[in-house]
Amino acid sequence: MDIKQATKAYERWLAKRIPLLEPDLRVKHQRMAESPFPFLRATFYRWVQLWPKICHELATAPSVLGVGDLHVENFGTWRDREGRLVWGINDFDEATQLPYTNDLVRLAASARIAISENQLSCDADEACEAILIGYQEGIASGGAAFVLAEKHGWLRDLAMSELRDPVAHWQKLDQLPTQRVGLPAVVRQIIGRLLPEPRQSYRIVHRRAGLGSLGRRRFTVLADWRGGRIAREAKELVVSAWNWEMDRRTDAKILYQEAIEHAVRVPDPFVGIYGHWLIRRLAPDCSRIALASLPKSREELKLLQAMGWETDGPAPRSLPSSNCPWR
Repeated sequence: MDIKQATKAYERWLAKRIPLLEPDLRVKHQRMAESPFPFLRATFYRWVQLWPKICHELATAPSVLGVGDLHVENFGTWRDREGRLVWGINDFDEATQLPYTNDLVRLAASARIAISENQLSCDADEACEAILIGYQEGIASGGAAFVLAEKHGWLRDLAMSELRDPVAHWQKLDQLPTQRVGLPAVVRQIIGRLLPEPRQSYRIVHRRAGLGSLGRRRFTVLADWRGGRIAREAKELVVSAWNWEMDRRTDAKILYQEAIEHAVRVPDPFVGIYGHWLIRRLAPDCSRIALASLPKSREELKLLQAMGWETDGPAPRSLPSSNCPWR
């Protein structure tokens, strides 16, 4: 099965579970063809086909509740209940039970690809070593949340350089056309309850975001509230693509909520799972951090090492030797 056949097969499987948006799928396919990094982000389903064949030794490692679709742009910031800025993994769409090595290898592979495309300026071998060291230290210490206040000043500076311009953030959302139909009643009810005031007036727009989830229904609610802008988003979830290829279980469940509850992190009070809908707050300080926003310096190695600290599972002394291309 080649990539075209795999894509068609996966999208047929997906369409049996949730409605798909054909225009967004076409955009996704175009992005996949641009370069290897967006291709990796968009094709976790292809990864799970090839992973046990190419990295067969690592694929036999003990299973844990993992992120699945982990990569160097799957990290961002949010505000906790105290208003503190927090950094960590911000997408658990593909969370599932899988070998703990999957997240390590995929994160390292994404770093190497980003480096080859000049999106990161660190040395590829040093980047992989930083990820492994961060993972080992995190497991040994019991993990740690990344609150960007008194600690992690260098990471706070990276985050704030990305988050400084709320004007541009809201202008981008305001330019999206109003979506007048298609909002499911259950989503309307949920969002209505979660807005700051009852009977809050709002406008619904369709925002294209992400790559792995591009093609699924996504509703963004924009409103004015007491002198400022607010936004909520509802994104449709489905069971991880791991279940499509690895064992094709029919009893598989969406594990997004379980993943964020078990991770060593400070929770985002605005993130909630309601049935198969993810509801979250959108704001300039609540978003992923794109590689394009990072300064080209050796601080990137610190960032990659930090990325290893949210991984859940046993800590190896070193990864087994294999023919995996990231080594």
